[in-house]
Amino acid sequence: MDVWFTENQAAGLRISIQVKDVLARVKTPYQEVVVTDTVGFGRMLTLDDVVQTTERDEFIYHEMLCHVPMCSHPNPRRVLIIGGGDGGAVREVLRHETVEKCDLVEIDGEVVAQSRKHLPSISGMLDDPRVRVIIDDGIKYAAGIRSEYDVIIIDSTDPIGAAVGLFSRTFYEAAFKALAEDGVFAAQTESPFFNSDLIRRISRDMTAVFPNVGLYLACVPTYPGGLWSFTIGSKKYDLQPAAGLRDIHGTRYYNHAVHRAAFALPEFVRDLVPWGKA
Repeated sequence: MDVWFTENQAAGLRISIQVKDVLARVKTPYQEVVVTDTVGFGRMLTLDDVVQTTERDEFIYHEMLCHVPMCSHPNPRRVLIIGGGDGGAVREVLRHETVEKCDLVEIDGEVVAQSRKHLPSISGMLDDPRVRVIIDDGIKYAAGIRSEYDVIIIDSTDPIGAAVGLFSRTFYEAAFKALAEDGVFAAQTESPFFNSDLIRRISRDMTAVFPNVGLYLACVPTYPGGLWSFTIGSKKYDLQPAAGLRDIHGTRYYNHAVHRAAFALPEFVRDLVPWGKA
């Protein structure tokens, strides 16, 4: 069978992945949720024809999204994840033995349901007793919380539709208030190649809210351009500690050296952030 999924990733750029089988296709009030079995990347979740995660490379994204902020906090006990209905971020957060509570707020319950059914290697920790899955709008949820979480992680889709508000200064201010006095915040912030204006705006907005802000990078093959950015803000702690990072077992990408090196930005990326030339 010669069937291919093609994502129009950016102007002039497409990625195509050969598909063996379509395992699920569900239209929800928010989006079309599709799970396919592919030739090169294993099972793959797409939302409105945009790749969200694949079994082959998801570990890179989820480990870097989670362990950099988690290891930047000395004792992360209470964690909030907004988005991430596939469960990959939950899995990585729970590698930290300090965690007592992990709340996952996902707007589309079908993402959780299909991931439980078809992506067990990613979603397998969603039933851990420390996890509470909340089907709700993460923006509204965060706005109603005060000083509750040690770490907040935003595992969002691209900044379109319901996710647009997750990339706003108003939301960063709400997340700041939802964090404990020494809290840490991190979010995926798209491609330095194709979303440079967005990264400039995010870095300005985050700097206006958090006293310590950083941008770090990882390579995720199925995301546009392969090079992906994450923005992190801390109320108190150094984001690139020279020592003191906890040992995390079972990772395939993240380690202490990668944590520190991820903040070493190429010149064209340094140009996007206000602290880049400092």
